[in-house]
Amino acid sequence: MPSRHTILRRRMKGLSRNIRGVREVVRALISTEHPLLAHIIPIRRCNLACEYCNEYDDFSKPVPTESMFQRVDKLGELGTSVVTISAGEPLLHPELDEIIRRIRKNGIIAGLITNGYLLTAERIEKLNRAGLEWLQISIDNVTPDEVSKKSLKVLDKKLQLLAEYADFHVNINSVVGGGVRSPQDALTIGKRALELGFSSTVGIIHDGGGQLQPLGEEERRVYHEMKAMEKRSFTRVNSFQDNIAQGRPNQWRCRAGARYLYICEDGLVHYCSQQRGYPGIPLENYTVTDIRREYITEKSCAPHCTVSCVHQVSIFDSWRAPQFPATEAASEPSGLVHIQ
Repeated sequence: MPSRHTILRRRMKGLSRNIRGVREVVRALISTEHPLLAHIIPIRRCNLACEYCNEYDDFSKPVPTESMFQRVDKLGELGTSVVTISAGEPLLHPELDEIIRRIRKNGIIAGLITNGYLLTAERIEKLNRAGLEWLQISIDNVTPDEVSKKSLKVLDKKLQLLAEYADFHVNINSVVGGGVRSPQDALTIGKRALELGFSSTVGIIHDGGGQLQPLGEEERRVYHEMKAMEKRSFTRVNSFQDNIAQGRPNQWRCRAGARYLYICEDGLVHYCSQQRGYPGIPLENYTVTDIRREYITEKSCAPHCTVSCVHQVSIFDSWRAPQFPATEAASEPSGLVHIQ
């Protein structure tokens, strides 16, 4: 278990992170012309091959560090609030710590999504020194199977290392649906996360296109029990996934391409990991004009979308700025888009 000094240091950093978070919330409410969250990919390769995942390969080289610096700096110019590094497996990038430092240098909150396999005490300490502010690991089952090797049995020692050494916030996300053999595993994983002092969330595995896959009766029961456990929840918006669990579409205004950006390894801006190709503009060429256009562009995939991070940032603007089909949004005068 962590020392008293580590616990105190972690609490102080948590307080600082929360203050910055409140500041970014206020800024999000004041202005709509900057991204709230960007996911950036430093490497597509992964050391695992989970059956349901469509976001990895087993051969890609790391993105050159200088290219990553340029992309982070551009996100800083756009006023981005939070940058999350994901992949693939981002810990495979040899200069990951320098990328995190670059994010912090731009005044942006830095996060990391990892499968956790490559974590060691030394690696966690390096992430501390780099300035990482939060980390998420998704654990799919208690014992590895043909669907996923991200299991509690394999990763529990890694979680113990995080509990002892990490200065940053840790969230453990468990999942239901999508072929997960035992829905009850999510409860075991969630309880272990809380026991170690982490926050715990539950997600619903989407299909290959990021779309709705309704849960069965037992999966819904586990899902709702997990939601009741989320006293220290990393996420705050529940109605979105509640509808998914019931197989109901969500009526919402997706702000992908504006409030949320997904930047692939080639440096292109996409709506999300499941809708790559749109708008497909190089980040280096992305401007406030693009943000204004995508802010009011209606996304046809939105009603059955399960990509919760996009919904969580879009909720800030659910009450303002109606959306239009892409052809109409492109022709709207800029005055209708500039919502302050």
